Amino acid sequence: MKNRKLGSTGLEVSEIGCGTWGLSGTTNDNFAYGPTTDETSIQTLRSALEAGVTFYDTADLYGWGHSEKLLGEAFAGHRDRVVIASKVGYTSPEGAQDFSSDHIRRSLENSLERLRSGHIDLYLLHDPPLAAVPGALPILESLQREGSIRAFGISARSPQDALAAVKDHGVRAVQFNFNLVDQRAVDIGLFETCVELGAGTILRTPLCFGFLSKGLKGFEFHDRDRRKKWSPAQAECWTQAPDLFFGGLRDGASQTPAQLSLRYCLSFPGTSTVIPGMMLPEHVAENTEASRQGPFTAEELAHIRHVYTTNEFFVK
Repeated sequence: MKNRKLGSTGLEVSEIGCGTWGLSGTTNDNFAYGPTTDETSIQTLRSALEAGVTFYDTADLYGWGHSEKLLGEAFAGHRDRVVIASKVGYTSPEGAQDFSSDHIRRSLENSLERLRSGHIDLYLLHDPPLAAVPGALPILESLQREGSIRAFGISARSPQDALAAVKDHGVRAVQFNFNLVDQRAVDIGLFETCVELGAGTILRTPLCFGFLSKGLKGFEFHDRDRRKKWSPAQAECWTQAPDLFFGGLRDGASQTPAQLSLRYCLSFPGTSTVIPGMMLPEHVAENTEASRQGPFTAEELAHIRHVYTTNEFFVK
């Protein structure tokens, strides 16, 4: 597993991290990717650590704290081996948010208790409206000085918001959607700006909610899986996308769609880490192999970009 610097934050992270929303299963009415068990989730986290994954992304929203509890249990006695990012902002399943200083401090204290840790390595505002960012920065700076967080940033609603946070508000760690069928970050020059200004990047949804792994074709989603409510036409469009992107590539037949999708994300110098969701140890084994396989060539990236610009991947 290769490591990369998270911009100028002082943090070094595995280039493939682990998204943990799904590990909460349906605990506390979690509405993510269907049921799982705590035993399996903890086994998955420990498998990831042994595979060299050091970066773990969570939030107080995920299972309303259950994801953080799982991380605390899985890495008890190994806290110094991992870099944990958590988020703050949501206060209800309906989407209410609070970015006040009091709420941020109180939520951090609760997260630290669940994580069994004295600090959080990276603390992110969770989908904040851009107007809320300037008002929240002073409390984050204060918490950093106190030592309860090492660095801070935002998990942006869109790549455009991430760009504005970096350029206009001096944010030095941003999380945003990026994958084969969502290349908005390339469209707006986000990677180049982050490199220029020293901002670390965390790429979420690299497998487009699992659809780019090709394992979901014809899959029947659980009632507590958020994808069950999505348009069947959209799901079908995304499921077919890997064939379009990878059919003509040299490694298209020898590597899995998930590995190829992750390699694409890792091919940009501005990428700090990519966080596929991993709910089973076999997901860990498959995904971490992408780090060894390395980035695409310029010619391969040009082919992928051509497919993206000549096809429509969002059903209207």
